[in-house]
Amino acid sequence: MKSVIRFALLLLAVCTSAGTSKAQNGNLGLGVIVGEPTGLSLKAWQSGRTALDFGAAWSFVEDSAVHLHGDILLHRFGATESRNLPFYYGIGARVKMADSGGDPRVGIRFPLGLDYLFGNDPLDMFFEVVPILDVAPDSDVSLNASVGMRYWP
Repeated sequence: MKSVIRFALLLLAVCTSAGTSKAQNGNLGLGVIVGEPTGLSLKAWQSGRTALDFGAAWSFVEDSAVHLHGDILLHRFGATESRNLPFYYGIGARVKMADSGGDPRVGIRFPLGLDYLFGNDPLDMFFEVVPILDVAPDSDVSLNASVGMRYWP
């Protein structure tokens, strides 16, 4: 359990440092995700095509669980007819800690999604499907899907 707490603190530190360096440029968005899981979403653009994406959410599948994830995303502008609708894909990690105790599930995430950018408005809306390969405490494959919206100050 101590390793899970350390991982959560490390994830929080990365989220905080990513936001601090980019917030002045309007490259940090905070919002909500609804689906599996449901919670908070933080996205920090690193360049014109890459972003870091973090989530702190609640999973309702099987045992209720806290779900923490972090991904690096690559965006393909022009993959759709609209320049405001990039396709994105990436890789990341997830930790899922069940209320009932037991070992946390640690997995590798493979997010795929569409992100609608509202032109001059400081909002985006996204839809994503995320295959997950759990690697601990045992191997398993699962799927997350969610929609969300973020505000970009």
